[in-house]
Amino acid sequence: QVQLVESGGGLVEAGGSLRLSCAASGRTLSRYSMGWFREAPGKEREFVADIFWSSGNTRYGDSVKGRFTISGDKSKNTVYLQMNSLNFEDTAVYYCAADAQTGRGYVYWGQGTQVTVSA
Repeated sequence: QVQLVESGGGLVEAGGSLRLSCAASGRTLSRYSMGWFREAPGKEREFVADIFWSSGNTRYGDSVKGRFTISGDKSKNTVYLQMNSLNFEDTAVYYCAADAQTGRGYVYWGQGTQVTVSA
């Protein structure tokens, strides 16, 4: 079992930065993929970034590539999303997710944290 709790969201001006955190508990994350997704009101959930914990390989969605960076601290069972050069279109609820590499994809989800970017 994996429990995920996101934090770090808030209100930021366009051009600013935020750092989101996802604290994991339960099973070890050593073989997991960890990802960030976001959902704006009335829109489908969108892939933002993920990282394969053991190798450190990362991927990014086209809309955030070059602006966002995903990283992790294994000693704290925590994954981070550094978000720079934020714009209004980044406004969404951001969710942390975990893939246990069982073939089911991302099946563990946090409660989400709100990010609002003002003009």
